[in-house]
Amino acid sequence: MSGAIQRNSLPEFPGCDERNTWHTDREVSDEEGTSRTWKKSVDNASTKTTHSREKKSRKKTVYPDSLTIGEAQDPQEVGAVDALRQALIADNLLPEILDDYHMMLRYLKARNFNLESTKNMWIDMLQWRKDFGANSILEDYKFSELDEVLQYFLQGYHGIDKEGRPVYIEILGQADPKKLMRVTTIERYVKYYVQEYERTLAIRFPACSIAAGRHVASSTTIIDVQGVGLRNLTKPVIELIRRLQQINSNYPETLCQMFIVNAGPGFKMLWNMVQSFLEPKAKSKIHVLGTKFKSTLLEVIDASELPEFLGGSCNCAETGGCMRSDKGPWRDPHITKEDVCVHRNHSSKSTTLVADHLTPVECRH
Repeated sequence: MSGAIQRNSLPEFPGCDERNTWHTDREVSDEEGTSRTWKKSVDNASTKTTHSREKKSRKKTVYPDSLTIGEAQDPQEVGAVDALRQALIADNLLPEILDDYHMMLRYLKARNFNLESTKNMWIDMLQWRKDFGANSILEDYKFSELDEVLQYFLQGYHGIDKEGRPVYIEILGQADPKKLMRVTTIERYVKYYVQEYERTLAIRFPACSIAAGRHVASSTTIIDVQGVGLRNLTKPVIELIRRLQQINSNYPETLCQMFIVNAGPGFKMLWNMVQSFLEPKAKSKIHVLGTKFKSTLLEVIDASELPEFLGGSCNCAETGGCMRSDKGPWRDPHITKEDVCVHRNHSSKSTTLVADHLTPVECRH
């Protein structure tokens, strides 16, 4: 029940590279269809926030991933993030927990670097986080029924792709919504879904960044839809998908690519209906494959990181199977240390990422 229906250089899979550069004269369009150049938008924003910057300056933020890993940042993206940051500070819209370079960059990309549109999206996100309790959900929420849920809906993170991104897998075709709703509720599952998003941002992405030696800010998703068709769209399923889609809008630009495998005639009929509602950018990230998908997945993911049932060589026998292992760099004790300090300052109980080849990040409380 994915809410996402959302290198070995792979030109056939667009929209994946976090390292894209932006040109000064690149044209973008805002939601009203007004064309403008990105540079003009950033320059105007910088001018408007100069006075506020002087009045309400904040100590310059240190962004752990970009500085410790030493990856070059695009100067125009840096300028856009700075303009957004100062605009948010001026209106008291930047809590310390969200004062993160890469998070602001994701929102800018989601709105084609239109400052006003990005700011409005940010405001909506802040209200949602307050109402939902997202800032503390990693510590406050316990999804005690996870083992039972996995009996009726196998899903979870397993390994990384060839660019170091975490891989998320759902076995949607084997899901049993009726039995699933006997062991949990839509409300509780949605909270778990948000908690996993927060865990990925706070722990999985940073751990993958250290393992890859560069910033990782998106994931690869595989959804097995064998047997899925229109008959599967029961009322509870439709409601759950609707709720998850609403959640996704608060985590923009976190999906690199999605592979939908074992797509039969029933799913393809459903897909033809769904894809007409997707924006071109989102649609370009989704690749619907039939039963001959293994070679495609192996172009993107090493066999050792891919479960056997998807064409790889991993079975995670020691942990009860791949879908229960949560395998990845975030499980490596040499990369993570529990309950020490913070990467994203969720609370005092959080995770510090460490690596011998990276400059240590000072912990600030």
